[in-house]
Amino acid sequence: MADTSPLARYNQFLCKCPGVGVQLDLSKSGITLKYLASMEPSVQAAFEAMDGLEKGEIANPDEQRMVGHYWLRAPALAPEGLRDAIAGEIEHVKAFAAKVHGKEIAPPSGGRFTDVLLVGIGGSALGPQLVADALGGLGGKRVLLKLRFLDNTDPDGIARELKDIGAKLKSTLVLVVSKSGGTPETRNGMLEVQQAFKDAGLDFAKQAVAVTGEDSKLDKTAKAEGWLDRFPMWDWVGGRTSVTATVGLLPAALIGVKIDEFLQGAAKMDELTREKITRKNPAAMLALSWHNAVGGKGEKDMVVLPYKDRLLLFSRYLQQLVMESLGKEKDLDGNVVSQGIAVYGNKGSTDQHAYVQQLREGVNNFFATFIVVLQDSTRSGVAGLEVEPGITTGDYLNGFWLGTRAALDEAGRTSLSLICEKLDTKTLGALIALYERAVGIYARLVNINAYHQPGVEAGKKAAAAVLALQNAAVAHLKSKPEEAFKADELAAALGNAEQAETLLHVLDHLAANRRFVQKKGKAFQYRA
Repeated sequence: MADTSPLARYNQFLCKCPGVGVQLDLSKSGITLKYLASMEPSVQAAFEAMDGLEKGEIANPDEQRMVGHYWLRAPALAPEGLRDAIAGEIEHVKAFAAKVHGKEIAPPSGGRFTDVLLVGIGGSALGPQLVADALGGLGGKRVLLKLRFLDNTDPDGIARELKDIGAKLKSTLVLVVSKSGGTPETRNGMLEVQQAFKDAGLDFAKQAVAVTGEDSKLDKTAKAEGWLDRFPMWDWVGGRTSVTATVGLLPAALIGVKIDEFLQGAAKMDELTREKITRKNPAAMLALSWHNAVGGKGEKDMVVLPYKDRLLLFSRYLQQLVMESLGKEKDLDGNVVSQGIAVYGNKGSTDQHAYVQQLREGVNNFFATFIVVLQDSTRSGVAGLEVEPGITTGDYLNGFWLGTRAALDEAGRTSLSLICEKLDTKTLGALIALYERAVGIYARLVNINAYHQPGVEAGKKAAAAVLALQNAAVAHLKSKPEEAFKADELAAALGNAEQAETLLHVLDHLAANRRFVQKKGKAFQYRA
């Protein structure tokens, strides 16, 4: 009789990642040998598709683009014309950071740069935020520059960050990150920062760096105004997979992260996830665990529970990587399939005082992902305080993970665990690469394109239409300053009656900010 004990199942469904100190435990994921056998032809087809991706096949037909983020940590695999460019930009990043640290590149006012303000959004900010929070000050080392972010077009949020910077603006290096150079949120943030520099009597160009596409509007501006430097964003690297490109490497290097080690961790995981034996490929096994849990149709959510404060932002990072990649209306054959996996999470053991109650006893519409780090401290040889005889704070954290995992299992709730020996620069690079490949494989299992995002573009177009409606409404009110209009009346006058509700929200916003519009009961009038 086969051994069906928990330990036997653990050993049967454990996928090791030698060289990066990571193990994937699927023993409580509900996966079976029968299921794996049934999925084998699909997995092998996914492997073939991933091989084609790395060889430079067009992966994004919408824009006729390759997808080559794997080349960023293995330039030798890139098409011949890109190899030197990739390696050259890695050296460019390291050289620039070294000059900043050595004060060769310094503020016009003298001294040294103390802070970095990254202006970006989405993948241009999420990856750098994760790396900074996870690796900044690792092992007790000093953070060489403090990394700050403007990642939204919220005027209050922008004002708060600029106020916090205060007098340090004169020693702040500004990174403006936008592939197209025209992303509205990033452009708006840049304009706000430029105004702050002007108000402080500072020359923005002498403290600014552009990370953008070649010959983009931002690239041309930076070149014309003589910014400190310009770094490329290649069109074959999507925002959600750009953390191992200049987008992530430059801010990481500036705060003191050893980017070579970060890339080495990602490269090693890439090697492991090219394995064609499914049981030995951690990305394939991770993707299969998702597919099994959600029925291949997004029937359950992915709850990410990192039991390490430094990985708090990992669930937020994965929200974009997973949901933007897998949330698709149509499959590769044009059929409406409405695919996707919703991702949310916070951290352990915090969650045990928050939503684990529902996970344990509420609606069973999720699968949990525990991310565990065995080494308690990033400082070698440092043990935690014993809060009870023989028991440290780290022992408690480990106990809470194992206890929560067991409690979910007892309630018939599925989970998987990523167990890391320690959290260091290589490990984070490996985790990111693992999820990048798992997303690609899963997409192929459900026959969708992980590398385009028509829904995002639709949202941008809709926002532009709203702003156009706003301008038209203000112009009409200004042309009839003595008259007041209800929203539906104004919409009809603009020949846009179906947009009356949207227009009402636009007018309410303008009136609340005392701009162009004043409210007269339920009607609106031009404010001189």
